[in-house]
Amino acid sequence: MIIQPGLLTLAQLRQLHYSAESISLDPTALPGIRASAALVQQAAQGGAAVYGVNTGFGKLANQRIAQSDLEKLQINLLRSHAVGVGEPLAERVVRLILLTKAASLARGFSGIREIVIDRLIAFYNLGITPVIPCQGSVGASGDLAPLSHLCLPLVGEGEVFYQGERMTSVVALQRCTLEPLKLSAKEGLALINGTQVSTSLAIDALFATERLFEAAVIAGALTLDAARGSDGPFDARIHAVRGQPGQIDCAAAYRALTAHSAIRRSHLEGDDRVQDPYCLRCQPQVMGACLDQMRYATQVLLREANAVTDNPLVFAHTNSPDLALGRPEPDRAPSGGSDPHAMGERGGQLLSGGNFHAEPVALVADALAVVIAEIGAIAERRIAMLVDTVVSRLPAFLTPEPGLNSGFMIVHVTAAALASENKSLAHPASVDSLPTSANQEDHVSMATFAARRLQGMLRNTEYIVAIELLAAAQGIEFLRPLTSSAALENVLALVRSVSPAMMTDRSLASDMEQVRELVARGHIGLTGEAQIDELSALQLG
Repeated sequence: MIIQPGLLTLAQLRQLHYSAESISLDPTALPGIRASAALVQQAAQGGAAVYGVNTGFGKLANQRIAQSDLEKLQINLLRSHAVGVGEPLAERVVRLILLTKAASLARGFSGIREIVIDRLIAFYNLGITPVIPCQGSVGASGDLAPLSHLCLPLVGEGEVFYQGERMTSVVALQRCTLEPLKLSAKEGLALINGTQVSTSLAIDALFATERLFEAAVIAGALTLDAARGSDGPFDARIHAVRGQPGQIDCAAAYRALTAHSAIRRSHLEGDDRVQDPYCLRCQPQVMGACLDQMRYATQVLLREANAVTDNPLVFAHTNSPDLALGRPEPDRAPSGGSDPHAMGERGGQLLSGGNFHAEPVALVADALAVVIAEIGAIAERRIAMLVDTVVSRLPAFLTPEPGLNSGFMIVHVTAAALASENKSLAHPASVDSLPTSANQEDHVSMATFAARRLQGMLRNTEYIVAIELLAAAQGIEFLRPLTSSAALENVLALVRSVSPAMMTDRSLASDMEQVRELVARGHIGLTGEAQIDELSALQLG
């Protein structure tokens, strides 16, 4: 796939995330890359102090570095900042980091040579995955520690995963006949300054949330049928007068999923219930609000995946980037000005700013945490409703002989425990901040943790939705020979392929694990084995 810096689409990110497809850089990006690198070299050879080029970093920015030490300055930066701790990030996440880092640097505002970008792309294509400890970033001044671990292997230090083995980068480079890079002025800083780790963690979680959301909508529709709930609350007119787009789309999905259900038709007359519990009746409102948040998070994360987030930024020809192309405009006249970092007769500048601050990522990661918790919270309530014979009018705890058998009694307890755990994990990370770098970096986003903690929440909610699928499938067993809709019967068949009906007690631990795998891998949803086309309106893009 050809990568156009600044123009990555959600479809491209999704495709690359799930495949081993190789990437290459659009050649039109090369002039901007070369121009910004040339300006940095000019700054390195000049007499003025320029942050990141011939000065120290952070609180040490006032320390001037001799020209003879500029190369050593960059390698020291990587070494000193590679101090992450914890388990390695998943390889799929590291591949996203390589991709987004290369794409960001290739926009031509970082002053980095194309050979360095080419090496990042080579790592991606060859499957050389740097070992990145998962903890140690506060999500401002860039993801410094994790990005240092990402980039040390470029210069022949640090560790990588390659062909299923963990090894030193030197060994991997030798196997791939690659020479370690020698970094030039500013390149170490450009490599480790940015939000790519936080952003990639959040994008990975977004895609998993998308799969979870689809499965949860399906589970909710299946529970609606198992509990013989009313389809009146899903009438399009109800949702149109409120006007919330996610709610409207979710209501349409529930209508489509339950259309032509024989179970639904069987209780249209003679049902004495006036209103269903909220966990059934308000599904479009709750899940629709979650969908709106997911769509907003998608917009923010897609912008961030295309963003230039290091510091200082290099404007080789103008101080206004071409926002349409995402690249410098080489033919525009210089803007002039008296900035002390102005360079050259064409008006190029190195400007210090704060694009490395990952607050946008932190806030949407927190929003996704709430979404994941809410998906699980309402699913847990539906499970509780199904096992309650007074409300569901199904056998108590979904077993034919309650008392002798406990049925789904403790399975619901597991779902309740996971839903409660998610409530603690959903506490916003972005409201916390600890000053670093001797108070120079005095407000930070905590975006990296905000995004990283989503994996545990996702796993918890995948189990909750898996339990609901099992409980709803069990409930429908008591309504046979009536059938649900064709779409939901496909889902039932998929669930039953790994978990037979439980008419006498047995451990459901293995069944829960297998159904969770179906949820996590997207097998229940638009593109999964069940082929639920009725969810098409719920896609993020």
